[in-house]
Amino acid sequence: MPQWLLNLDGGFLLWLQDVVRNGILDPFFQVYTQLGNAGLLWIALSLLMLCFPKTWKAGFVSLIAMLLGLLCTNVVLKHLVGRTRPWLVVEGLTALVAEHDPNSFPSGHTCAAFAAASAWCRTLPRRWMKIVAVVMAALMGFSRLYVGVHFPTDVLAGMAVGLFCGWLAWLIWKRLAAWRGWEA
Repeated sequence: MPQWLLNLDGGFLLWLQDVVRNGILDPFFQVYTQLGNAGLLWIALSLLMLCFPKTWKAGFVSLIAMLLGLLCTNVVLKHLVGRTRPWLVVEGLTALVAEHDPNSFPSGHTCAAFAAASAWCRTLPRRWMKIVAVVMAALMGFSRLYVGVHFPTDVLAGMAVGLFCGWLAWLIWKRLAAWRGWEA
């Protein structure tokens, strides 16, 4: 990665730490970011959606999307790239939460959030539900920056992978629905 981009990444995180972080927002983002551990928030919401006929498809497609995202980010890309966490390389940056995975790129939390949101935007019955999904995903990506455990480029890459996996899961759903004679 070019040095100017690394400097920009680190500079943005230091700006967030010095200008935006505060005693009111810190607890919210510390808790919210932890809800994304192992994709738990998105998995729980998807499983809940499976319980209702109007949202069953959204739950199913998002679980496929998150599985694809997990394979792409945590199984393949993080190990291929091997980028170090920002608080270890950006002088003066303090992480607000413990992160035990040493690999930073791409953000798995952001990938899971956008994989689910992408699937939900294609399948949920109400517009407000889709808006909430996107806002929640964006908040998850921002939370990873706010607490200092990812670089902005990690989050952008996680978002891109998540959106791709949501789209791919939708294509898989359409094929499966056509094959099984379900409503796509």
